[in-house]
Amino acid sequence: MPKLTACVCVLLAGVLPLCAADNAAVFDAAAAQRFAGLALACVHKEYPNKISHVLAGNADVKPPCELTPAFCGCFDWHSAVHGHWLLVRLVRTFPDAPFVPAARTALAQSLTPAHVATEVRYLEGPGRSDFERPYGLAWLLQLAAELREWNDPQAREWARTLEPLTRSAAGRLKGWLPKLSYPIRVGEHSQTAFAFGLALDWARATGEREMATLLETRTRDYYLADRDCPMAYEPSGQDFLSPCLAEADLVRRVLPLPAFATWLGGFLPRLPLDGSSAWLQPAVVTDRTDGKLAHLDGLNLSRAWMLEGIAAGLPNDDPRIASLRATAAAHRSSGLAAVTGQYYEGGHWLGSFAVYLVTGRGLPAQR
Repeated sequence: MPKLTACVCVLLAGVLPLCAADNAAVFDAAAAQRFAGLALACVHKEYPNKISHVLAGNADVKPPCELTPAFCGCFDWHSAVHGHWLLVRLVRTFPDAPFVPAARTALAQSLTPAHVATEVRYLEGPGRSDFERPYGLAWLLQLAAELREWNDPQAREWARTLEPLTRSAAGRLKGWLPKLSYPIRVGEHSQTAFAFGLALDWARATGEREMATLLETRTRDYYLADRDCPMAYEPSGQDFLSPCLAEADLVRRVLPLPAFATWLGGFLPRLPLDGSSAWLQPAVVTDRTDGKLAHLDGLNLSRAWMLEGIAAGLPNDDPRIASLRATAAAHRSSGLAAVTGQYYEGGHWLGSFAVYLVTGRGLPAQR
């Protein structure tokens, strides 16, 4: 059975009390079961639901599962999309786990030609040019990439079924990027850096060279001149993405190791050289029943994978790597401990962030 070694000893969502002598934890099918359960509990749970819906007339007043039938659960469209990604990722990683039949059934229920055709009509409807742009669209591309990379007959069928929506989502981003004069540097859904990373990974994995070139060019245009990112201003009170770390994690995707090491010196000039994690402490959530405040649990998870990504973009002898990894470990531990599913405000989406982290989805394969 596949096992993925984590950097620290943690309690994975209350399910994995594994602490080896080398202070490492193992992410295995037993731990994956918990995360799969969170997604299975929400991908077809229509309510509560927060729709981002422009009404063109009375005919548009419909329940979520009539508007977007493939992705109408998990409180909002983008969470439903990455909830499906979570299931695909875990079934790929643990194909013989007990949750696999239920996950395959859920995916088959959602990813039908009729459902996807309705999704395409919705996305391309009047007044929806900015629907889920860029965050949800980028996660849709990540789902498509996961399906395309999976050597499985059912996955290939789902990938073909999803293709019209994938084309539409990619087209939306492709038409938007040449018109976007400036990057969006916030810690929530509209941030460009994180979405660009997801979309670029999709473009490279699927051979979409034109899209990859566009994303690489815009990344260089927006970010390569940046210096001294104000980490002292982070986090904002409801961030789930770090503006500074997400930018660095994106730029390492487009620069070779030596060039990235130089750029990072100017962008985050105060990164410690002594292996310390004190420079960036995990965020503290005061009320997990408040969906916006609970964003900070996701910030700890996303910071962890971004720090790991930054470290992976540096030469092996770079003295900043120890601090980056130590800080990632602290955030990993804090973030994973919060993925309990006790409150739906976090339970409908944090599992996806946890799985993206523990499976190393965004990391370069060679590292």
